[in-house]
Amino acid sequence: MAGRRGRPEPTLCYDPSPSSQEVAAVNPVLAAGQLIVSVALVLSVLLQARGAGLSGAFGGDSSVYRSRRGIERRLWQFTVALIVLFVLFSMASYLIDKTSA
Repeated sequence: MAGRRGRPEPTLCYDPSPSSQEVAAVNPVLAAGQLIVSVALVLSVLLQARGAGLSGAFGGDSSVYRSRRGIERRLWQFTVALIVLFVLFSMASYLIDKTSA
């Protein structure tokens, strides 16, 4: 069908009606948990940046290799735990979505 000035009207490549697309419901508990864990994970990784970490904030020199001690070690362990939680939330979300489809 010709539009203004003899140009053809654009056609949609998809049907925007909700009946043509199945929208999978996301479990709100898993979504909220994954969001909270991801924000905490980003913050914990940013705190561990070399030279800008907790040792650098208090005047420590990070140019030499040394083992993590005290709060830096706990922060590293907390980061590992957050990574595990993030992977578990992601896998649970995927598996629940796959079984509900």
